[in-house]
Amino acid sequence: MTSIDIKKLTLSDIVQLQEIGRQTFSETFSASNTEENMRKYLEEGFSVEKLAAELNDNNAEFYFAELGNRAIGYLKINFGQSQTELQDDKALEIERIYVLKEFHGKKVGQLLYDHAIKIAKQKNTEYVWLGVWEENHRAQKFYKKNGFVEFDKHLFKLGNEEQTDIMMKLKLNTNIE
Repeated sequence: MTSIDIKKLTLSDIVQLQEIGRQTFSETFSASNTEENMRKYLEEGFSVEKLAAELNDNNAEFYFAELGNRAIGYLKINFGQSQTELQDDKALEIERIYVLKEFHGKKVGQLLYDHAIKIAKQKNTEYVWLGVWEENHRAQKFYKKNGFVEFDKHLFKLGNEEQTDIMMKLKLNTNIE
């Protein structure tokens, strides 16, 4: 496979972000959820308005993994008050790492993950955290392989269904608990 580039997104990437966001979320979760709940989440969670607000947020960043000019995966990270839960200034949240199904097993997710860790270290964060659906064993295995440990749980609403996410954390500085 040719080299994969990591590109920081701007508002001009919104259409491509919406497309890959909907496709990868659907590929990952449609088999385990109702069509109605998926449709509702894809419409709301990846609306142009919501994505524009996220892209304009100074405490959130999106990145594409690109092969040629094609986005094959993406990363969303959050800092400070833009984190979905902890909102800890000493932390970075990986909110999303998604890769097109045809590129699973080709280290694209690892590349995006490594980029997130590089940014976390540049910003001197003490730890990185994320939430992963309790049924997404593939993602849990990936994060555990990268040193994450479970520390809590939270609810994630998909349509009219509440699902449990396992919250995981990776300490970057051994001086914290």
